[in-house]
Amino acid sequence: MALPLQPATWHYGLIARWWAEFNRAEPEELGFWRSAVRRFGEPALDLGCGSGRLLIPLRGEGLDVDGCDVSPDMIEFSRRELLNRHLPTGRLHVQPMHELNTPRRYRTILICGAFGLGSTREQDRESLRRAYRHLKPGGALVIDLCLPYMNIGWWNAYPAQQREQLPRPYPDWGEPKTAANGEQLNLRARLAAIDPLDQRITLEIEARLYRDGAVVQEEHHHLTENEYFKNELALLLELARFTDIEIVKGNTDRPPMPDDAYVALIGRKPG
Repeated sequence: MALPLQPATWHYGLIARWWAEFNRAEPEELGFWRSAVRRFGEPALDLGCGSGRLLIPLRGEGLDVDGCDVSPDMIEFSRRELLNRHLPTGRLHVQPMHELNTPRRYRTILICGAFGLGSTREQDRESLRRAYRHLKPGGALVIDLCLPYMNIGWWNAYPAQQREQLPRPYPDWGEPKTAANGEQLNLRARLAAIDPLDQRITLEIEARLYRDGAVVQEEHHHLTENEYFKNELALLLELARFTDIEIVKGNTDRPPMPDDAYVALIGRKPG
């Protein structure tokens, strides 16, 4: 079955710039993904690396980590920041996750905050198969998962009577953030639609660029997200031939509890 070439994401233009300017990994988060690379080994691949939130600090620590993302804008921001920090800029790939095809094979593949974005479910399954093929024997895929009930506002919108009220109004514009060159950026997003049967949500986002207090550029994008539960994703990993699957609370090495809405799954390629 032919798969569409490129997922529909909003990680371009002003949105990509916002991520590059303001989105930084928290110490606990960075520590988890760093530990995964050190546990399972190098080289590693940050699959869905975006503007380099994990990739750049991990390279800065001397770890051998490649980057891959569907958005050329995001990859370009990664490249620029690597240059600014006098770090190697090579081995950055612009590819959809389900078309992953790099010359290297890896001991560790990381997917952080990117699985199911803008894609179909068949593309997601192919992404896991591609990740498996790009691992060396004994290697590991580490993938995080925000469970559907993590955002209670979205979760409460699943019933039919609540879905009738979608799309929700946009919130008021908040205070813009100041970029490195003095320009200002602002974002606002809303829940636009939910398909509870297919477990897919649609979000809309608006972005503004200000110069000297005046709006000089505006963008509007939408993004679909495929929602997964823990056991569902674990089964998909098994179908992609991963073994010894571990599930931990997000950014920790502890087993998840029923109220934990953010988890990570680890699957091994048999050695």
